[in-house]
Amino acid sequence: MSEVDVLFAALRQSADPQTVERIEDVVRHGADRELNRINVLAFAGAYHLDEEKVIAAFLHAARIGAFEMTWNVLCPGCGGVLDSGATLKSVDREAYHCALCAAGYEPTLDEMVEVTFTVSPRVRRIAAHDPDRLPSLEYYRQVFFSTGVDLPDNLEERFAHVLLEEVELEPGERALVSLQLPPQFVIIFDAVTHSAQFIDVQGLPTDERQNLSMVISQGHAPNETLTLRPGPLRLTLENHTDRRVLPNVCIAGDELHDILGHRRPFLTAKRLLTNQSFRDIYRTDTLDVDQRLKITSLTFLFTDLRGSTALYERVGDLAAFDLVRTHFRVLHEIVATEAGAVVKTIGDAVMATFPSPDRAVAAALRMREAMLQLNAERGSEDLLLKIGIHEGPCLAVNMNDRQDYFGQTVNIASRVQELAEPHVILTTEAVVDNEQVSEILRDGGVSSVSRMEELHGIGREVRIFALS
Repeated sequence: MSEVDVLFAALRQSADPQTVERIEDVVRHGADRELNRINVLAFAGAYHLDEEKVIAAFLHAARIGAFEMTWNVLCPGCGGVLDSGATLKSVDREAYHCALCAAGYEPTLDEMVEVTFTVSPRVRRIAAHDPDRLPSLEYYRQVFFSTGVDLPDNLEERFAHVLLEEVELEPGERALVSLQLPPQFVIIFDAVTHSAQFIDVQGLPTDERQNLSMVISQGHAPNETLTLRPGPLRLTLENHTDRRVLPNVCIAGDELHDILGHRRPFLTAKRLLTNQSFRDIYRTDTLDVDQRLKITSLTFLFTDLRGSTALYERVGDLAAFDLVRTHFRVLHEIVATEAGAVVKTIGDAVMATFPSPDRAVAAALRMREAMLQLNAERGSEDLLLKIGIHEGPCLAVNMNDRQDYFGQTVNIASRVQELAEPHVILTTEAVVDNEQVSEILRDGGVSSVSRMEELHGIGREVRIFALS
């Protein structure tokens, strides 16, 4: 039995067999491009698989060494990969600059950090394992742009319409390029070092040759936009790096914007951090102690059992412990199947996160139904679950050797749960205003009644909605 056979046999023990079968088939028979920086959401869609099962399968595949997981910091403008690392700990800058967009961005985990998976060389060697040997446009497709940029299949044909010149320079090499500048905005760009020079070509055409030099280096500083006239240009390009570089000169017009302007969903760092399989596998090895990463929107769900102390007194420690443990197991299962993750348990309380409000509300409704069913089976009202939900910005942090969250959104969600009564779910306006939540409530015949409440420690009144 080969090493690949052994790895996939192990993977079948921990992940969905149908998903593993599809991954193994692509590993054995797919094109190289299909195995580099895999967009797991696109993978799930292409093969009609459940997204959560696909995410879990690739996480387990990375854990056993069949795939390598990469965290890519993205430019929200062009979708280019600004930085890349093997863990989220590599996202350690206060701001990232995109030379192509000439803009800087503060990183957030919502849409600026993607997570991709590349087959390990021990399983199968692919061209992208040696990116400096990839053809120019394949480098753009497989390395520079994120998997959220939906590049056309005929990229070469489309790009030829805007390309004026392209050069491949080995370390230390220098090239002289002669070309005609059209009366349009032109960009000289190298995807390897992210070096860029903008040229605004305007004015009367000239027959005199214009000259421009560009030195490509690792620490390439942003350049001011140059103004040149339409006509001949002699361009000198020098590679002062220790890698091959791929500078090209292209027209930055509507055609280029259309080539790069199509987007598709991808696995964000936010979604992965709220994934139960990820938390179970990677536990504390996510953030450094000093990291504080922003999330612009995350949904928090808090639960607690009312009267649990009386429960221990009434039925005895052993019976009460077994019942509470059953309640925890049910809640964990519901959270995981709704794309959420349990952050921690405190006593009889649960703190969970979800990537969107609709997932949290769907989980809360299922939790309420599950507790009612457990109580009916026992013929008692032992499990009186209180649930509170709120959505908003927060910080992802490392606290007490655990990946956790901090901020006012967390505080409000906790306070809302404290106001809840058993079997009535309390949410905030930010949650019920969500379009998908409205559909869930309408389809489920769930009514909501609002009131204003002053939450302890918040310092202002908050509109609360009771779902019953």
